[in-house]
Amino acid sequence: MIRLIFWIVIVFAGIWLWRKFKAGVSQPQSPPGQKTLQMVRCAHCGVHLPHDRALHRGQEWYCSQAHLEQGPGPRER
Repeated sequence: MIRLIFWIVIVFAGIWLWRKFKAGVSQPQSPPGQKTLQMVRCAHCGVHLPHDRALHRGQEWYCSQAHLEQGPGPRER
């Protein structure tokens, strides 16, 4: 009976260690060259978009040429 309990403990300890090791190895890592994009808000409609796709006039950013031409929207938000 003692031998059976001993082997059950050994098997469970092995499974536990294997899962712990496997979880540590399989952590997804981000690519080293990937960077985050700065987001800006359109002054006319309030949509957020990446900085590199936005159009700007002075300190204000816009999501499209039409919104750039229309200027800032209402400040009710």
